Amino acid sequence: MRALIFPGQGSQAVGMAKDLAEAFPQARAVLDEVDDALGQHLSRLMFEGPAEELTLTTNAQPALMAASLAVVRVLEAERGLDLPRDVACVAGHSLGEYAALAAAGSLTIADAARLLRIRGEAMQAAVPPGAGAMAALIGTDVAAAHAIADEAAEGTVCGVANDNGGGQVVLSGDRAAVERAVALAPARGIKRAVMLNVSAPFHCRLMAPAARTMAEALAKVDLRAPRVSLYANVTAAPATGPDAIRTALVEQVTATVRWRESVAAMAAAGIDRFHELGAGKVLTGLVKRIAPGAQAAAIGTPADVAAFAL
Repeated sequence: MRALIFPGQGSQAVGMAKDLAEAFPQARAVLDEVDDALGQHLSRLMFEGPAEELTLTTNAQPALMAASLAVVRVLEAERGLDLPRDVACVAGHSLGEYAALAAAGSLTIADAARLLRIRGEAMQAAVPPGAGAMAALIGTDVAAAHAIADEAAEGTVCGVANDNGGGQVVLSGDRAAVERAVALAPARGIKRAVMLNVSAPFHCRLMAPAARTMAEALAKVDLRAPRVSLYANVTAAPATGPDAIRTALVEQVTATVRWRESVAAMAAAGIDRFHELGAGKVLTGLVKRIAPGAQAAAIGTPADVAAFAL
């Protein structure tokens, strides 16, 4: 059985989706739809940069969704992909959950783009610049990461933002607390701990204002039942009803991205092929470490499309 998975922030790169848009009118149409929805030439920024502007949260989030949906539409047109027939489930890492829902017909591409623009702006505004931070712990598990975060918090915010799998866990919270966690890590047996170059402390309690903003925005959007089930970040389990999905999207802003558990749950349910659609290959690498018995491949270029087989 097959799952489609969609990357999150950090996978963006100048030139993303350019070859696809030049080769396939279906890809160009997706990018035009996103440009129109945002009133911005986002596709030009995706193709030409500058990288600093593309990396801004407010641009990176809808851009990554656009690149992913461009691949979906090309696979449908060129390779005969039919989601209800050929795909068992979808999942996305953080913002990738919106791309997954758009692919599954739960959100329109335009609504997904507008929601991600609101999400990016709200997450950026939730914490004053420099007040928060994130750090990656390499060579550990989530239990050890929780223990370090609890020890480092000292009454402030420090928690697990992403349980990515493959020995990689990301912490998020108040800057001083996250820095304490990094300092503690070597003595706690962590192979490597590095501060991340991010603009805000995502997926922690400091994002509560952004969660409230997303609750208001999502309440105004027509969200339909997806054509295939979504494995939600916050539960690592299928969510199929619009109300459950809306709740999961709001909770996701402050909650841990349970990617390791999501992939493991999909594999346990019989998923043996994972296709990462859009920019980069980050999730493909994680899947290979979490579910080594499964096949995983990234699809983001015309050559990748040509190699795709149902």
